[in-house]
Amino acid sequence: MKEILLRSFTGLLYVSLLMASLLNEHALIILFFLFGLICMAEFKKLINYNSVLPFIIFTLLYLVFGYWQFFMKSEAGLTEATRILQVITIFVQLFLIKDLFSKKEIPLFISKRFLIATFYLSSAFVFLVLIANYNSTYNPLILLGSFILVWVNDTFAFLVGKNFGKQKLFEKISPKKTVEGFIGGLFFSSVASYFIATFTGTLNFNSWLVLAIIISVFGTLGDLIESKFKRQAGVKDSGVIMPGHGGLLDRLDSIIFAAPFIHLFLDII
Repeated sequence: MKEILLRSFTGLLYVSLLMASLLNEHALIILFFLFGLICMAEFKKLINYNSVLPFIIFTLLYLVFGYWQFFMKSEAGLTEATRILQVITIFVQLFLIKDLFSKKEIPLFISKRFLIATFYLSSAFVFLVLIANYNSTYNPLILLGSFILVWVNDTFAFLVGKNFGKQKLFEKISPKKTVEGFIGGLFFSSVASYFIATFTGTLNFNSWLVLAIIISVFGTLGDLIESKFKRQAGVKDSGVIMPGHGGLLDRLDSIIFAAPFIHLFLDII
């Protein structure tokens, strides 16, 4: 009972901080900067990368893209810089997906540690901020809707998998995940996309439905990839900052991996 209460309290605190930060653009940028630093510290331990360079790169990338207009005195070049970062980030993530399915372990030579720390983690927080500034206008409802889809997918994937799951999705990496759970999470995320489209008045239902599919697929892949990093490191959780939940990276792994693909879709439409 005590563990359930602790887990509920830390989960509520996390959601409350996120919801409160959405009310102000600068509060969101500051909160996600702190989240990024914590996740980077946890991730560096997972991949045994003892260097301050990832913190420096993350800070530079995050502040430049978060305050582009302040530093550059205009928005000129932001679109081009974002697309370059997006292409590199997605290619790095595709290689991580390849490693997930084709390698017993994810190779972690020094240059690859730098690349994944930069383009798997640092750039993800850049894209989370850019999603909230869709069309160069601060609109946190799109980011909030994306988080809601992650939460719905994770919740119903767990519930459906626990009660009806039989076929393992990726047993070597995450024994508890099932195909039935994945389908359940995808189905209920798709249902939730209708209500998000209706009540937020941001994107139409078709766009939110596509986002639900993107988030379910790439969010699940992100969860599996982080699980593989943890297995290689021989740990259960990425950290202990959220009692009952593990590390902050454990809570954000799905949205982190999905963020560049969400932004790509928004860019296309």
